[in-house]
Amino acid sequence: MVTAEGPTFVELARQALSSVEHGYDLLAPKFDRTPFRTPDAILDAVARQVQAMGVFDSGLDLCCGTGAGMGVLRQACRERITGVDVSAGMLAVGRRAVPETADGPHVAWVRADARALPFGPVFDLAVSFGAFGHFLPWEWPGLFAQVHAVLRPGGCFVFPIAAPARPGSSSYLAVLAFDAAMRVRNLLWRPPFVMYYRSFRLAPVRDELTRAGFTVHLRDLPELGRRPDGSPCFRLVVAACD
Repeated sequence: MVTAEGPTFVELARQALSSVEHGYDLLAPKFDRTPFRTPDAILDAVARQVQAMGVFDSGLDLCCGTGAGMGVLRQACRERITGVDVSAGMLAVGRRAVPETADGPHVAWVRADARALPFGPVFDLAVSFGAFGHFLPWEWPGLFAQVHAVLRPGGCFVFPIAAPARPGSSSYLAVLAFDAAMRVRNLLWRPPFVMYYRSFRLAPVRDELTRAGFTVHLRDLPELGRRPDGSPCFRLVVAACD
């Protein structure tokens, strides 16, 4: 995480002691050189699945950050794509990283809270990558209702979700330690920085999506690996807006 090109330990500490919005403003110039950016392998796997679903007119990247997911939308949408994020710093980096091209969809960037989206039902596809840890479980109903409200009938909300790490594994212990450190930090310091990796689990997420009015389907992403029991390490959640 602390590399020659990435953020220094001091910069990471300053970000961790800030609010979510200001923390990402601080991290934005070096965010793409941290492990927090969604890996290209995940983006490519999702892009292949989305393209197989057909061609969409308009797409929304929810909590777009520096725009990694905008590349997925650019391949799938023919008219316009929009990235929305609460961090002005992340959006500024995204504008430079994902410029509009003459032969591609119109690209827009909007600063807004995902829990209060400033759109009507104008999108056919919504995607999101790596952002759900910023929302506590009690916020999911409102968040998913917002996404449902900005999708046209027949639109889809698509995102990858990882299988839980095996208890006792190095990944499990690392995530457990991170979430525990974050809880202690938020007990001792204000403003809070909400980011919990273990809370976003498939079964309760699927239930909340269904309650929000979506019909939920799952697609395996086998190219991202399999667990010892043969199940995929990642699945794609496809929530259809009827």
